[in-house]
Formats: sequence, C-alpha cells, structure tokens
Amino acid sequence: MTRLLIAASGTGGHLFPALAVAEAVEEQWLVRWVGVPDRLETQLVPEHFGLVCVNAGGLQGRGLTKLLQLLRLLLASVSVRRVIRRNEIDVVFTTGGYIAAPAILAARWCGIPVVLHESNAIPGRVTRLLGRFCSAVAIGIPAAAKRIPSSQPVLTGTPVRSSFLAPQPLPSWVPAGEGPLLVVMGGSQGAVGLNRMVRAAVPALLKQGCRVVHLTGDNDPDIEQLRHPQLVERRFSNEIPGLLQHADLVISRAGAGSLSELAVCRTPAVLVPFPQAADQHQEANAACAASFGAAVIVHQHEPNQPVLLNTVERLLATRLGQDKAAPDLLAQMREGMQALAERDAERQLAALLQTLVA
Repeated sequence: MTRLLIAASGTGGHLFPALAVAEAVEEQWLVRWVGVPDRLETQLVPEHFGLVCVNAGGLQGRGLTKLLQLLRLLLASVSVRRVIRRNEIDVVFTTGGYIAAPAILAARWCGIPVVLHESNAIPGRVTRLLGRFCSAVAIGIPAAAKRIPSSQPVLTGTPVRSSFLAPQPLPSWVPAGEGPLLVVMGGSQGAVGLNRMVRAAVPALLKQGCRVVHLTGDNDPDIEQLRHPQLVERRFSNEIPGLLQHADLVISRAGAGSLSELAVCRTPAVLVPFPQAADQHQEANAACAASFGAAVIVHQHEPNQPVLLNTVERLLATRLGQDKAAPDLLAQMREGMQALAERDAERQLAALLQTLVA
C-alpha cells in the first residue's frame, strides 16, 4: 500500500485542499499528516490520519532573528524526516504553511518524491525558493505559471471538499423569503475591515428586500449590534456549501480556497482583497476571477464610502426589480465562475502523485 504524508498547516486555504486530496486517496493509500502545534489543523484533521505536530515557523526578519529561524527550520526538517522514516512514507504532498519548507527539505533528504501545490496567482516564498527542488509543482491559477517557470508547473486547479461538488440544502436558519440572498464571508480568520464595510451597507440592502447572512469570523467586536429579521450574523458555519450554492451574490475576501469554492458553486462574487496579503496575492487572485467575468473587485474602503453598496445594488438590480431592462449581470457572472472552476482538482493531484510512486 502506498504511504502518503500530507504536510499542510495554518489556514483553511492550506488545509481544505489537502483534506480534499486525502479524501480522494484514503481508500487505496495510507495517509499520515504533519502540521504545526496550535494551528487550525489540530481541529480539522481527522484522527485516523495520525497528525504529528512539529515546531516550525516562517523566515521573516533579519540578522540574528533570521539565523534562529533557519536553525528552527533545520530542526523541523529533522523532525519531519523522522516522521517519514518511522511511517515508511513513499511520497509527500504539501499545500503550504509553515510546515511546507521542512517537509520539502525532509523529502529531498530521504530521497522520496514531493509534490507542492500552489493555490495563489502569485506564488508564495516557499514555492519561489523551493519549488525547483520538488518532483512536481501543481498550481491552482494559470497566472502562477509565468512566475515560477523554473519549476515547470502543472495546472490542476485547487481542490475543494466533496460537499461543494454535490447539491446541498439551504440551511434552515437562513432568513426565509423571496428577496435575493447575500452571503458575506471573510475567511477562516474573519475580516474586521470587510465586516465594517458590509455593516454600513446592510441597512439599505435590507430595506430593499435583501436577505443577508454575515459570517463574521471570531475576531469581530461588533457582532449582533445590528438586528433585523432578514439578517443573520454568525461567527462561522459548517454549512458553507449550501450557502454558496443558494446565494445570489457573495461578498468575500479573495483567498484562493474561497475563490475555488465560489467557482465550483457558480456563485457570483464581489471580491474585497485583503490589503495586507503577502505580495498582494489576493489582488492577483481577484484579478484572475474578474478576467473570467466571474467577479467584481471592490477595494477595502472606509465604511462611510458608498462603493460597496453601489456595486451590490448594481449587480442585484434585476433581482430587486429595480431595472427590468438591465442585463442579468448575475447570470453572466455564473457563467464566468463555471469557466473558472476545476471540479476534479483532487483527482488530478491524486493521479500526479500516483505517477511518482508507480
């Protein structure tokens, strides 16, 4: 039986694609997982994958700080090598996070193949520095290829969980009614700046008949200050697939994982890239979606500015009955999302891994 080690850590953007690949191969392969303590993987990775946590960190800083980080990277690589040897691993798959660099170095050290998946349009530091040492680099967005030519990347798309690929019911707690459904989500860690923009626009949208589901994240200080029968605010939800499949429009950050989920659900989106994202990769992700006609970009702005509200009103004009002669922009955006979607990314990655151990 082939033995696969998955190295994925940190945010949902790293973890959910890795989980999708694990689900695709676990009936035929033995899957083990390596991550970092006190990160999201300790909550999301199923017990049967035998999660092992290794102390690992980034490579920011200068001077003595960077030297200490390099030492930590070396020690983490030794720890991952120990996991590989103990479990007799045949191939390593990593989607990034702090654990990616130690996993790549350990796999090379052990002489086994390693596949790195880069989901963003602008590849991260690990992909740029270590992609050439991997057996294969898979990418989720075509624009990434020109930024890592030395790695000869393979376009697979970014995997999503299986629940996004099958029809799901609308959650029972969503406000009832005939008005257009607007869903707001800021990613697994929330987005306070985005939340404040949305809250400034929501009263006018509710007045026009919209139903609003606002997933605020854990770090939002203003939750439940605004109350209305057609508004639901929640810190998180386990029913994202049903929400996206039934939403008329989504307001979201532009993480690669969220973008892939929106695409397979064919859900039109207003994307608000996170301004502090590394290398402005969310801006590039959003630009890719916009080039397909799948999304409209609104840059983060002060709550008292009307840009977000005006954009949502324009996109929902037909659904709200305000301009019956206007083109159905949402239908056009759904077609764009369908063109952007890769619905079998996890199977493509499983096939790629199989070629390396055949």
